[in-house]
Amino acid sequence: MSVFKVDNAVILAAGTGSRLAPITYSIPKGLVPVKGEPLLERQIQQVKERGITEIVIVTGHLREKFDYLTDKFGVKIVFNPEYAVKNNLSSLYRARDHLKNSYILCADNWLGENIFNATEEKSWYSCVYKSGDTSEWCVTADAGGRIGGVTVGGRDSWAMYGPAFLSETFTGKFADKIEEYYQKPGKENYMWENVFIDEMDSFDLYINKQSGDVVYEIESLEELRAFDPDYRAAAPNAQIETIEKVFGVRESEIAGIKNIKTGMTNRSFSFSVKGKGETAYIYRLAGEGSEKLINRKGEKEAYMAVKKLGISDEIIHFDVDAGSKISVFYKDAANISARNRADLEDAMSILRGVHRSGIKVGGSFDIGGEIFRYLLLCRERNVVHFSGSEKLYEKMKRLAAFVESQNIPKVLCHVDSNPDNFIRLADGSLKLLDWEYAGMCDPVIDVSMYSIYSSYSKAETEELLEIYLQRQPDSKEFARLYAYAALGGYLWAVWAEYKQSFGVEFDGYITKMYRYARDFYDALEGFLPGGKEATPNER
Repeated sequence: MSVFKVDNAVILAAGTGSRLAPITYSIPKGLVPVKGEPLLERQIQQVKERGITEIVIVTGHLREKFDYLTDKFGVKIVFNPEYAVKNNLSSLYRARDHLKNSYILCADNWLGENIFNATEEKSWYSCVYKSGDTSEWCVTADAGGRIGGVTVGGRDSWAMYGPAFLSETFTGKFADKIEEYYQKPGKENYMWENVFIDEMDSFDLYINKQSGDVVYEIESLEELRAFDPDYRAAAPNAQIETIEKVFGVRESEIAGIKNIKTGMTNRSFSFSVKGKGETAYIYRLAGEGSEKLINRKGEKEAYMAVKKLGISDEIIHFDVDAGSKISVFYKDAANISARNRADLEDAMSILRGVHRSGIKVGGSFDIGGEIFRYLLLCRERNVVHFSGSEKLYEKMKRLAAFVESQNIPKVLCHVDSNPDNFIRLADGSLKLLDWEYAGMCDPVIDVSMYSIYSSYSKAETEELLEIYLQRQPDSKEFARLYAYAALGGYLWAVWAEYKQSFGVEFDGYITKMYRYARDFYDALEGFLPGGKEATPNER
């Protein structure tokens, strides 16, 4: 039997740890203290105790938090820039050149005993027996322990759980498979284990049976509480402390914490509180860089102003300085469809109601001024803009001057009228959420924003304006529609470039928004002063 001297350990620590929100908004999951020490530090110490000094850590979320490990333990850090949009296959791909006789670890495992060795006899995957039904990856193996089948979920089964050891006879071929699958379209959600499952006949991987007391995975805040009642003292959290203060409860009375898909501007999680029955709440945290993008005093003013309309989310707590808010979470609500006619008409009805309400707020939304301000913010961050955007800016200045020259009476507008911000409640009513950019403006801006967020064509955008107006638009109204669609595309493209400088990923979004800026400018050019065609006033 072969004996493999272990060369190194590769620790996958790039993920956002969303199931441990809100702790992992400020601390990477692998650095959360458990039983007196960060998870990752415990793993490093255990590996080093076996004489293994080469340790590679693949980071992503909050990458800078891991830097101290280089000085403290001499580890090598590899960054995975795709951590937010791809699964751990992309992390192992980044570390593929380090694969030899290697331990593969996940940063969220707590190992009660040191299961590592200086040498190993075969490739293995740690497996823990799960009694009853389980959603883990369950394995079947032959008499010698070689894994021959894996199913997602099972009953009374050994499940893949914890670290693995891959020998050089395994990794010599597997590194090529990692690269092959990484390049395949449609594999963004693949874990490295998926590659093994797909190619199982070509690789010998054996069960390493472990006790659940030895290998433990921290998957949620509730599990962390149960496993380590003292975690709170080591990892205090501002959001938990705010909930305690607002509702007058102890940390242990906050339950059901669930990360909600991160929005483009902010991050959010839902939770419930003891003594509040079935009511759930949502905690909105300001996203990276948003303190310079958004006027939170203006947002709060807008929320207070539209409260009487009964169309916005119910605010429980609003912190202007932190940019955070707590509101009622509508558990049974669903987003509307941008392609459903009934949803479309209801959304336009909501916007008409806001525009005709007579409600006024102190702030205006000057789209030309906001574009210029966002460009200045990008300059502060040394942002490299999309090719050709500077020349396009000159065209946008022309459009901004055009819409201002129309002298349209300003009304309260939502401005960020993305279909995702409209939700249908269980009783059929509609709510319009997220009033961060609201201000006094030309009401057509809300129609244009809805259009570009919905990826509408020019014809669909024109039809949307007709639905909003409940009549056939005139040429002046079409001109404003095109202008705001172009300006909106440019605004959100620059906005996204600024956010991207903080590590936020916008897969294809920036390109799409710049395309709207160009296309709708071209649609409008004949209306502009100095154009080849007459302006709307001359038609």
